[in-house]
Amino acid sequence: MKLVENRSAKRNMPLSATEAAIAGVGAPAIVREFLPAFPIYAPTPLESLPGLAASLGIASIDLKDEGHRYGLYSFKALGGAYAVARLVRNHASRVLGRDVEPAELLSDAVRQVAADLTVCCATDGNHGRSVAAGAQMFGCRCVIFLHSGVSVGRENAIAGFGAEIRRTDGNYDQSVAEASETANREGWTTVSDFAWEGYTEIPGMVMQGYTLMLDEISAQARQPYTHIFIQGGVGGLAAVVAGYFLDRDGASRPKLVVVEPDKAACLQVSAAAGKRMSIEAGDATVMAMLECYEPSLTAWEILEKSADYYLDVADDAAIEALRRLARPVDKDPALRIGESGVAGLAGLIAAAGDPSMRATLGLDASSRILLIGTEGATDPELYEALLHGAATPAVHAHAAGL
Repeated sequence: MKLVENRSAKRNMPLSATEAAIAGVGAPAIVREFLPAFPIYAPTPLESLPGLAASLGIASIDLKDEGHRYGLYSFKALGGAYAVARLVRNHASRVLGRDVEPAELLSDAVRQVAADLTVCCATDGNHGRSVAAGAQMFGCRCVIFLHSGVSVGRENAIAGFGAEIRRTDGNYDQSVAEASETANREGWTTVSDFAWEGYTEIPGMVMQGYTLMLDEISAQARQPYTHIFIQGGVGGLAAVVAGYFLDRDGASRPKLVVVEPDKAACLQVSAAAGKRMSIEAGDATVMAMLECYEPSLTAWEILEKSADYYLDVADDAAIEALRRLARPVDKDPALRIGESGVAGLAGLIAAAGDPSMRATLGLDASSRILLIGTEGATDPELYEALLHGAATPAVHAHAAGL
């Protein structure tokens, strides 16, 4: 476990106009224009955990529980399906020769036009489920690429939305490459949450969708936060959270700590090197939604300005955090947050228990913490195994998702 500070010369610089459209305070208004296409929309709860906060010697902990989002059990429901909605609207507007309103995306006329569109992506589980759900909702074809580590449970959940599943060899990064190559060859549209040179617009749409959650938090929060511990992965969510608060609060923003698995800490390695870096794939981590080996380009450029620290945690720390939420102290609510969704809490627990790290981050009895439980039990069998201490290396090897 180590803590790496963001020492980029760009730290605390304001977002560019393009970045602000993706992650700034004005972005949620753009997303809300599409809510007529999502009639089941409702804000997810922001849970207060005073018992856990007291046990860690801090003032308060709020946790945004994304396990309730759209029945897809993950914050990813806000990104992939939203991007599909925007792409279908653009396609239908071109074909019909007029502006299509978001509410029309659910009409038979638009669904008939959308049938000509094929969307695809590579996924560890949750993003692919969101893209597949959006494709089913709006009537386009969907092909999802899954690497060998994605669990059968997550595969079945994605297939349940009518997507064609294609298994690939290798890890997540390799499945991204195969999905992109196939889409280019077949004329499909790749809906990825990972950006690279020459491919940034659609990942920007996906990230923009996440800002609706930040808008909800701003309305739900009872007082300003001093710290945010947020999951890493390719960096999309972390960049949205960090960028939003930078754009909103400037120098008075909360201190933001990005938390990653110690087996897949590509953001931390990049921060230490001072540039975006890919790392070699190693052993699988139980935090499979975060098992990524190269930062997204768009996310990294925002994080250079808006992240403060990068912290890596071991699998055991995530499993312990999962159990602490499920078996709460005092009168805290019991929360069913999945093994990747608890990474922020795992980082907080680790930092609060380390005197040096605690001092560096300024964690004390006045600290007010924001966490995001990014997923519920998206693989229920694995969740139960981890909760009850029955997980084995074999279980971990098939845990990959998102």
